[in-house]
Amino acid sequence: MKMTRFGLIAAAAAVAVTGAAHARDTVKIAGSSTVLPYARIVAKNFGEENPEYKTVVESGGSSAGIKEFCKGVGTQYIDIANSSRAMKSSEVKACASKGVTDIIEIKFGYDGIVFAYDAKGPKIEFEPIDIYRALAKEIVKDGKIIANPNKTMKDVQGEYPAWKIAFFVPASNHGTREVFEVKVLEKGCKDLGDYDVFKKEAEAKGLKGKKAKKAAFKRCVSMRTDGSVTEIAGDYTETLAGIKGNKTGFGVFGLAFYENNKDTLRVAPVSGVVPTAAAVASGKYPVSRPLYFYVKKAHLGVIKGMKEYVEFFISEAMTGPKSPTVAYGLVAAPKAEREATRAKFAKESK
Repeated sequence: MKMTRFGLIAAAAAVAVTGAAHARDTVKIAGSSTVLPYARIVAKNFGEENPEYKTVVESGGSSAGIKEFCKGVGTQYIDIANSSRAMKSSEVKACASKGVTDIIEIKFGYDGIVFAYDAKGPKIEFEPIDIYRALAKEIVKDGKIIANPNKTMKDVQGEYPAWKIAFFVPASNHGTREVFEVKVLEKGCKDLGDYDVFKKEAEAKGLKGKKAKKAAFKRCVSMRTDGSVTEIAGDYTETLAGIKGNKTGFGVFGLAFYENNKDTLRVAPVSGVVPTAAAVASGKYPVSRPLYFYVKKAHLGVIKGMKEYVEFFISEAMTGPKSPTVAYGLVAAPKAEREATRAKFAKESK
């Protein structure tokens, strides 16, 4: 989706960039740790088939990658931002303020967010309300807002083991965190009715409409700070290390990472659905999301191999049902959607 048309700043910057036939011979990519393995698989295959082109793929998280992407137009800035969530309107504005005014959004497949723990642990199933009860900084009891009193998983739900609550969750620099907040914490908060209580309190303080809703959402997704929650700023390998060090802890992972580490991890179904590629593709698994990358149009034709890399990434060979990214764990988009993505890039990259 084309975000906006070229502005004068971007046009001027693009002229500066195009001083040479190719201002840089390496495509620079950064962002989501969820998208990272797929981008690296594509980059590896792209380099093997096209040795004249070079790519560098780094992580850092969706928000961090988009922030770098939005810093400006020119060879000192990255060309593509990987993201496990859609770019926010505030980020589009931040980009525009730095002259990055023509952005091509590519949605290339799907992934699920899973809750996993030590492979030798007992069978455990979650509902969003259970995770909310475990992690929320405050909950509502008998109509009153109180500090979360739950200390063990058994306190959360009587059928769970009496494990001390310990979750390893992605930090705010990750797109996974934002999806987790909306589809799990906010959902659980609303299912319990706590959201309504938080909203009423906000309204009693004079907040109205969107401001009251925003305040209620913030209360729903605010997690405890008593050591029960560890925020992971790095990639999923750090989360896995946390689980290895705490055999009764739970980690938030992308489905593909879990599937490639089944020897050490056991996954918890959510709302009765086991996370699988088929369940994500059908929409049955409730905690799933599309995956994206964002292309800086001003760099196309200027950075050697950039357009070719994007075309290679969205080809059937790389993201179709029989591709290496799907073999790794990506959930392929439906055929019509894949074809529409290729047609969209062909049109918007002109």
